[in-house]
Amino acid sequence: MAEFSQNIMEKAEARFMEKQKKTAERNQATAEYVSEAKARTIKTARLRALRLAKEEADRAAEALNPTPKKKRAVKKATEVKS
Repeated sequence: MAEFSQNIMEKAEARFMEKQKKTAERNQATAEYVSEAKARTIKTARLRALRLAKEEADRAAEALNPTPKKKRAVKKATEVKS
């Protein structure tokens, strides 16, 4: 009877250790996912700030030095008389 009880205890411990291992793996995967999402958010915010700063600098430069507008070429219509 003691041997039967010992066998059940070993199986229970093995199942418990497997559950702990799966839980640790799940927690690690979740931590990696959260870390990557946070890094992506930070990078996106940085790139957005750089883009907005560049657009503002371009607008300011355009206001100080406006580029001359191109004149449209006037096409001469030739009449074809028959």
